[in-house]
Amino acid sequence: MEARPLRYFVAVAEELNFARAAERLGISPPPLSRAIRQLETELGVTLFERTTHSVALTPAGTVLLAEARIALDALQAAGRRAQRAAAPEPKLVLAAKADGDAGLLEPILARFASEPSAVPVAVRLCGWQEQPRLLRQGEADAALVHEPFDRTGLDTETLVAEPRVAALAATDPLATRDHLSLADLGLHPGDLHRYIEEVRSDSRDLAQLLTLVGLGGRPPLLPASVAARYPRPGLVYRPLTDAPPVVLAIAWPQQSRSKATAALVRAAASVAEGARNRAAGLDQGLVVEGAAGHGSCGDD
Repeated sequence: MEARPLRYFVAVAEELNFARAAERLGISPPPLSRAIRQLETELGVTLFERTTHSVALTPAGTVLLAEARIALDALQAAGRRAQRAAAPEPKLVLAAKADGDAGLLEPILARFASEPSAVPVAVRLCGWQEQPRLLRQGEADAALVHEPFDRTGLDTETLVAEPRVAALAATDPLATRDHLSLADLGLHPGDLHRYIEEVRSDSRDLAQLLTLVGLGGRPPLLPASVAARYPRPGLVYRPLTDAPPVVLAIAWPQQSRSKATAALVRAAASVAEGARNRAAGLDQGLVVEGAAGHGSCGDD
């Protein structure tokens, strides 16, 4: 299979409408329809169930959609990595969400700089859960990302697991308590992920999120490190006794054989271990998940 018919197929599969897919691709519907029928002939399967009023994926089409996305991302990533490799001064791109590094980003970069395989690092700040896409599309070499996330095509190393805290307006009646439960916030454990996503969607960044809390918005559930790093007048942070921790990992493409990326992963694991040891001594509530990694990078 070639890349072009796969791109055509993905467009139709995502739009479920040949006219909209053709407009998205910048072509007319007839050649798009012919390309899809030729792809079906080559594969010997039916990818779409078509009627005069609807288009739907068949089971074969559903499987191909998932695989085609991975294949197209891999092609795009190969080109981008080749372009970066040809640059006069090689560098690594580390993707991270602003304020989502548990305070480890600067120590990781400092530790990595002392490694023999170190190269300059460009930190790409991104939105929530954008990191896996950036890795798969070759726009980043490694990423600091909170779990859960789509691990397709990625290897990971767990770094830290932090307790959650609720950010409250100081005038909130719950602010008088030392600790809170999910029930105090009117939440059931099964609703936790949906609630976190809904609250996060109300703002673009942490500053906006905390401003909304002060104005009476819903309390966000945040990593404990945020409370230590971002005190704000009119806000209080209260530990949640029954919420699962916020887990931070470092991730990188499975196919990576970059010694520099491997050195960055080692630096991150070392810094996380140091944070665990300090937390154990100071009882700050930061728990590190050991060195239970999920892959290897650049060591063959």
